[in-house]
Amino acid sequence: MRLRSNEVFKPGTFPEYTYVYRKSSDFGFTYELRLQQALNTPGYLTSIIGPSKTGKTVLCEKVIGVKHAISLTGSDLKHGLDFWEIIAKKVGLSIKGEYSEMIKIRGNEYTPEDKSVINREEYISSKDKIIQHFKENNLVLVLDDFHYAPEELQLDIAYQLKDAIRREFKAVVISLPHRADDAIRKNPDLSGRLSLINIEPWQEIELKEIAIIGFEKLGVQISDDFASKMAVESLTSPQLMQSICLNLSLILNMDGDEEIKEIKDKEKLEESYRFTTINLPYKEVVKKLESGPYTRGQKRKRYGLANTNGEKADIYSLLLKAIAEDPPIISISLEEIKKRVDRLTLTSQERIDRKKIRDACQKIHDIMLSSESIYQVFEWKDNQIYILDPLFLFYLRWRAH
Repeated sequence: MRLRSNEVFKPGTFPEYTYVYRKSSDFGFTYELRLQQALNTPGYLTSIIGPSKTGKTVLCEKVIGVKHAISLTGSDLKHGLDFWEIIAKKVGLSIKGEYSEMIKIRGNEYTPEDKSVINREEYISSKDKIIQHFKENNLVLVLDDFHYAPEELQLDIAYQLKDAIRREFKAVVISLPHRADDAIRKNPDLSGRLSLINIEPWQEIELKEIAIIGFEKLGVQISDDFASKMAVESLTSPQLMQSICLNLSLILNMDGDEEIKEIKDKEKLEESYRFTTINLPYKEVVKKLESGPYTRGQKRKRYGLANTNGEKADIYSLLLKAIAEDPPIISISLEEIKKRVDRLTLTSQERIDRKKIRDACQKIHDIMLSSESIYQVFEWKDNQIYILDPLFLFYLRWRAH
């Protein structure tokens, strides 16, 4: 039976046909084997750290199995909500109940007849019931995006998990790098009870496999050069690579009646990049970051842009344009940003000094920190921009203007 493109390329769910096994460069073992080892070690909590959209959740689904992985996210954890009650609701386990008891009251000289009354009391069972349920059903708690939980709650949950794992409750905590993970990895109470897995960014050769394997399943040949171009634009993200491949399949109508043997049209490839940005939720993010901090009515200086018909941009728009320049990279130094900004500006008289660029980076960083999580797309730290969300950088590069 002929496979359809959306059966082969799956950006938002488990990719059965295009799953790629990877090895960590430091140990030489696959991440799958390392996660199996961690989960098979009683009394240990597993901590997985890796860049956004790099397949951390898919790795857990592969090793644990979709039916056995119980997923929560850091944003599910809020003040006033009991951690174990949240888990119980997730698995459909009632930990609140009502206890009823029939009490017989004998008659007396005033009320000679005997009476029966029902005494009802509400109760909440302990976390023991949940831990036992997880053990009996071979379930694993996967706590994704742990960094989104409030910091004080992170510490409390780490304490809760420490007690639970001693009773062979299995849990995996997933976070991003460059975010504080003190609650787990630097917690002295968990010292010696952690299995640490650091997911490295995907390499071009690994991302290429998704395209080559996937299009082969569809009976279509893709050149190594095209697969490489797609891998570079995917910015270390297998999820983004899956999206590009799926949208390219749609643009070329690979599921139609006309048989396609080879992908060779560069314009169609770039069209698939632009098509992929349509449903990415970053339009308002870009607008807010380009606006920069409030100016109290003062107009910002605007700089003439090279290779345009008189277009001008202020420092914040220039900064985002510089981030989007070739080559696409997820870690950009201040020196590299300065070079890119210089290339973008029209004349040497309009060159912007490093201090102004550095200050602009810091101000945008402050805007992101004071905004919702969708706006926290990169981090400015130690004179370096770290792209936390590769889909945002892809959107910057290929969005419709």
